[in-house]
This record gives sequence, C-alpha cells and structure tokens, in this order.
Amino acid sequence: MLDTVEKTELLSLARKTLETYFDSASVLDFGTGLPGLLERKGAFVSLHRGAELRGCIGQLEPDRELYRIVQYCTLSAAFSDSRFPPVQRKELEELNIEISVLTPMRAVRDPEEITVGNHGLYIVQGMSRGLLLPQVAQQYGWDRETFLQQTCHKAGLPGSAWKDPETAIYVFEADVFSEPEPCGCGAPAH
Repeated sequence: MLDTVEKTELLSLARKTLETYFDSASVLDFGTGLPGLLERKGAFVSLHRGAELRGCIGQLEPDRELYRIVQYCTLSAAFSDSRFPPVQRKELEELNIEISVLTPMRAVRDPEEITVGNHGLYIVQGMSRGLLLPQVAQQYGWDRETFLQQTCHKAGLPGSAWKDPETAIYVFEADVFSEPEPCGCGAPAH
C-alpha cells in the first residue's frame, strides 16, 4: 500500500483541500511526484468531529489518480453527504480526517472467506448496493454474520439477503490512516 510519506502527503492534501475551498470556493491545484498518489485506486474519506461522524464519501471506481479521488471525496464528505449538514468553517480545526485506500474488489462465493477486521464488504442485488469499510465491523465488534446483515441493510435489503443466490458479495481490503486527534486548543492538527 502507501508508505508513511505518501500517507502524510495525502492527509495534508485532504486538509489543504478543505482549507482552500473554505477560503476561495475553489479546488486546490496540486501536483505530486509520489508514485503511490499517482496510482489509480478507489478511496474513502471520513470526517470525524470527536466521536461523531461528519461525513464519509468514497469512490470505488479508480478512474483517476488517487490524490484526485481523495480531493473529490474530501469535498464530497464535507458538503455532499446527505446524512449530515454541510461542514462549517468553524468546525475545520476540530475535524479529524481518515482516509481508506482500497484494494480491488473480488467476488466471494463462500462467506467463510470473509475475515472480519481485514475485509470490507460490498453487496449487490439488482439495483441495490451497500458497502461497509473493514473498520466499521471492528468498531462495533461485529461477527461475520452481523457484518453481512448490516451491509445488506446498508443496501436497503433484508438482513438475510446475503444468503440469496441473486446477491453478489465482494470483499476488499483498505489501507486506513488518519490525522492525529485534534488537540481542541484552536490550532489545526496537521
């Protein structure tokens, strides 16, 4: 996955992208020579304020460089996650940014192939789709079956839909990293 320098650069880019947008309503012009940031990979950006989730948006399809996907997801998580009101400028110094860089998805036929804490899940049945990152199951202490049920619910399906032969189950892994927790002392955590 990414090395420490690339992770630090990506977190810094996400924060600077938010700051630039608040200052000028424009997207930060950014360039990099770091190879990991130029690869095409899916990613999610989660914004937390203390224990509260303030936005989480991802892109599965790696249609552009990772750093561009992170910029897009950062702004989308802050302003377009319909579950939450848009992030306000005054919240910026209290936000903690978490990035999940995804491996390619692979289909699984047997739920026993799913390793809770290692795999994220993506469930598809018809037009219904639901995804949960690996860290969600860990955070809530779910077992494999609960993880499958909750991902079905996220897709708007009954919890048992994962047993239906018409349901496709995919797993992926994620390289998850975040900023240090904000100090709450008025200075941004960089």
